[in-house]
Amino acid sequence: MSNDTQPEIRFPGFTDDWEERKLKDIFDIHTDFVSNGSFQALKDNVKLYKTENYAYMIRLQDASNNWSGPWLYTDKQGFDFLSKSMVYKDDILMSDRGTIGKFFLVPQLDKPMTLSSNAVLLRSTKNDNNFIYYMLNTSNISNQIIVRTTPGVQPMISKTEFKKINTRIPNIQEQQKIGSFFKQLDNTIALHQRKLDLLKETKKGFLQKMFPKNGAKVPEVRFPGFTGDWEQRKLIDVANYRNGKAHEKDISKDGDYIVVNSKFVSTNGTVKKFSDSLIEPLIKGEIAFVLSDVPNGKAIARTFLVDKNEKYSLNQRIAGITPTDETDSYYLYILMNRHPYFLKFDNGVGQTNLSKKEVENFETFYPSFEEQQKIGRFFKTLDDAIALHQRKLDLLKETKKGFLQKMFV
Repeated sequence: MSNDTQPEIRFPGFTDDWEERKLKDIFDIHTDFVSNGSFQALKDNVKLYKTENYAYMIRLQDASNNWSGPWLYTDKQGFDFLSKSMVYKDDILMSDRGTIGKFFLVPQLDKPMTLSSNAVLLRSTKNDNNFIYYMLNTSNISNQIIVRTTPGVQPMISKTEFKKINTRIPNIQEQQKIGSFFKQLDNTIALHQRKLDLLKETKKGFLQKMFPKNGAKVPEVRFPGFTGDWEQRKLIDVANYRNGKAHEKDISKDGDYIVVNSKFVSTNGTVKKFSDSLIEPLIKGEIAFVLSDVPNGKAIARTFLVDKNEKYSLNQRIAGITPTDETDSYYLYILMNRHPYFLKFDNGVGQTNLSKKEVENFETFYPSFEEQQKIGRFFKTLDDAIALHQRKLDLLKETKKGFLQKMFV
């Protein structure tokens, strides 16, 4: 069990109590852009460039963008003038206003680095900065930051209040073990995130190439053996439409069916259950389709493919689309999802409400049933791979969260 002086989980060979410290005793560097001089001096000596130059001006947005740019630069004169806020690998950046207490660990970049405005630079030369970075991301530190934050239009925490925060740290050898462990875990998470992003980009590319573009009757990429033109049809010719019902009064935690509403479809599974003997459950292969959303929202025209009978029921403003025997469910599910035809009804002003007629009049090109099946199976394989990587990524993030709770005091 964890206590006030030792964490619940430790590496073998470490038994000493962790020592209490204030953050002012841990960080010997706690600085920002304006520590280099007056506003006028900074204006006279520091020139900023959006095109490549001598050094990076490191901003919180660069960290939030996964250190991928677009970058802001300064020249050699500006870099030398900003000597009090030079940035190095494994330094820690902090947001001290707005989104309080967000921390970033600086990687090795290919140019010299110095701090831009609206960020705080933290460095500990006596401790392992990797360990300190992960310690700052624990709930213990987060809770103390919340207490010491000054509320307002733009909440902030002062240097003085930040330095008063209490924590406990082990000796440098244990710090290095813990810091290295979490660094490797983050590298694994980043690897799975890149794989997931690559799969999503791959799917996006195939969506563009495996369906006909405007004015074309065939797609750019097809499976071998399929050569004929695709035929233009309306949705009413390839599927049956029905509307959902208002179930809000019937929702209960111990109900029998999952309510499919816009939130469920757009987030892939916010579950509500209800009991109602008069419902008409969705059938396997039926497509739930979102009809209403706020202006420029991300739920309108989202699709959800039903995987099992007697499991789901439609809420109001969700349509049920049942493909005919000559229409492949997965093909139609992929085809309808956020199709530009439906998005054109969103004028960015009032709430978008697609009508039954507008949905049934959706007209586009369809190949033979056999080619639809090929395309459907292809995208299902991609979607399954994306879902698998997403589950692995979510599990890794939960694992990290658990270790942060158990490996720090």
